[in-house]
Amino acid sequence: MASTSPATTNLSVQEVRHMAADDFAYATTMETAAAIAAGDVSSRELLEAALARVDRLDGPINAVVALDAERARAAADAADAAVARGDELGPLHGVPVTIKDSFQTEGLVTTSGAPALADFVPERDADPVARYKAAGAVVFAKTNLPLFAGDAQSYNEVYGTTANPYNVEHTPGGSSGGSGAALAAGYTPLELGSDIGGSIRIPSHWSGVTGHKPSYGVVSALGQIPGMPGTLSQADIAVAGPMARDVDDLEMALDILAGPDAWNSKAYTLDLPPARHSDISDFRVAVWLDEELCPIDSQYRELLLGAASALEQAGARVDTEARPSFTFEKAVDTFLHLLSAAEAGTWTLAQLEEIASSSDEPQGDLGIWYAAMRHREWLSWHERRLQQRRRWEEFFTDWDVVLLPVTPTAAVRHDHSRPATNRRITVNGDSRPYFDIIKWMGLTGVSWLPATVVPVGTVPTAGGDLPVGVQIAGPFLEDRTTLAVGRFLNEALGGFQRPTGF
Repeated sequence: MASTSPATTNLSVQEVRHMAADDFAYATTMETAAAIAAGDVSSRELLEAALARVDRLDGPINAVVALDAERARAAADAADAAVARGDELGPLHGVPVTIKDSFQTEGLVTTSGAPALADFVPERDADPVARYKAAGAVVFAKTNLPLFAGDAQSYNEVYGTTANPYNVEHTPGGSSGGSGAALAAGYTPLELGSDIGGSIRIPSHWSGVTGHKPSYGVVSALGQIPGMPGTLSQADIAVAGPMARDVDDLEMALDILAGPDAWNSKAYTLDLPPARHSDISDFRVAVWLDEELCPIDSQYRELLLGAASALEQAGARVDTEARPSFTFEKAVDTFLHLLSAAEAGTWTLAQLEEIASSSDEPQGDLGIWYAAMRHREWLSWHERRLQQRRRWEEFFTDWDVVLLPVTPTAAVRHDHSRPATNRRITVNGDSRPYFDIIKWMGLTGVSWLPATVVPVGTVPTAGGDLPVGVQIAGPFLEDRTTLAVGRFLNEALGGFQRPTGF
């Protein structure tokens, strides 16, 4: 006679299967897809487990802001039927996922945190969402962000504030903060983020997960808000990219997302080159951690040095003095000008003319500082960017990647005071400007470089330990090189660590 485990006594078969499905909460995307394809678990079981997990755990976190449960159930059932028929399956077949609320999702309310869009239901998917779905993903929910993806914290008037699963008094980051929190909480194995000033990299760093900011132009972000629905242009610097808990998942998702947009697909193909080396001992690694313009927390700095040391111990050539032939200050200045110009698309012409006609220095949020610059001035700043890109190109003839901080500190406490330019952060006991948060992002982002973020450990805070990550930047279009170094560090340093209570 078979014995019955105490844990399953008096439970129905359905309840036992639900428990088994919940075991996948922290599985990788690739493990989950493989289990569905093998018939070890059904897409419907995983979806029901994910919905139950969100219902049980998300109250204090508020990462998931719009559910599409019934349509997701129908999609999951269709995915299971395809498995039963022996159909050819995509790499995300049947995997339940959540999507950042800036990406238009057909039939599911998409607000980008804006009250004016609180009831907006798109008729078609944004390009990256369509590519996830074409690969078999089952989209069951949207995740939170700041208004129009415009902050390093995730809060808005439509859905409220998202908290960090490691400490609810802190933000998970932004703008893809709901994405990072959902991954950390085990609601989804894969997310879709966007990044113009660190919006993939910051929440990956502060939420203890992995993220990849692709080279500019590699992934079509058509259908993201902002701009407003119907906009066909795509902003300078801004990219869409994957977030996960595992670097193999990032690379798999990048392969799904990358490719020419609709304008170019008739003539163009994309073939990203392989990583520069297959053995970590062959990599040449620059380490850039110290800048007077943007100092970083000393405990965080030690963990970044530990990442560099892990590479060195594995045989990689590591240098803490190597730099491209321009200053950090010049790169950040170029970034701030071009970032403001890129964000000008969210302003009306009347608002821009009002800013331009004022003789006062613009006060308020970062996005308006240089938003009203004339095109002739933009061309000058763009030329400066191209000069920096050329120097990065020269730098990467001698070095394969550069290790950088993501932000100066671990996740900051919630601070929604306005204007945002008056906010402050504390670094090594000193008060610093809030927008120091994005300066290390701008160093690489303005030159369109790829960057992978992976966890490197935790730093202690009054409310408990908070995770931190490293930014691994590399040559333009050599995304697989930064992913290869990220994969090594993710394995060498322990990777994602589940938050207490999840």
